[in-house]
This record gives sequence, structure tokens and C-alpha cells, in this order.
Amino acid sequence: MRAALGLIEAVGLTTAITALDAASKAADVKLVGFDKVIGVEKTISVTIHIAGEVAAVRAAVDAGVEAANRIGKVVSSHVIPRPHDEIDKLMAEFEKNLKAKRELKSDDKPKKIEESKKKEEATIKASK
Repeated sequence: MRAALGLIEAVGLTTAITALDAASKAADVKLVGFDKVIGVEKTISVTIHIAGEVAAVRAAVDAGVEAANRIGKVVSSHVIPRPHDEIDKLMAEFEKNLKAKRELKSDDKPKKIEESKKKEEATIKASK
């Protein structure tokens, strides 16, 4: 496992990207994952996961939170120094689920496009 894991949960993609940009510029950290959750009233929450040495991750999370709060809302942030190896299993499961959802959506697009074309053709025929 990495020396430290930093998490920043922000409302909205723009806020999360701003946090990641500031965090990455502030210290030597790497993006190791992210989660997107659609919550109450369709609010999108994005959690970025960054890793690196403990001091670097602390500095990066602080900078990311500060920058994100200037343009949006940070829900929470946390630094886990020397996380247990079990954390890797949890993060791998999140990534696996995210990948499966993306593949499902991409597999579904051709079907939706084909269905849409058929409906459009039926509408055109019916209007003639």
C-alpha cells in the first residue's frame, strides 16, 4: 500500500477537478482513483483519491480543499497515513464496479441508438 491515501469529496465535477489540480500542483502525489455518486436531488458528488508520501498527501489535500472551496463545496476530506492493505481491496472493488458500469453504458449505447433510429423511422412512416 502507498505511504498515505488522501480523499477529497466535492460537490460537482468542476469542484473536484479544481481540487485535484491544486493538490497535484502543491505536492508530489498521484491520482489513484475517483468515485462519482449521484445523491439527493441529483447532486453529483465526486471523491478523488490521491496517494504519495504522508507529508505530501497532507499538503496536497489541504491545497485541494482550499482551492475547491473557492469555487464550490467540499463535503469532506481526509488523509489516511499508512493505510492497511485491506484498503486496497476496497478500492479495487470500487474500481471494478466503476469499470463494469462504464462498460454497461457503452454496450447499451448502440442499442439505444438503434432503438432511437427505429422509432424515428416509425414516426416518419406514420406521419406520411
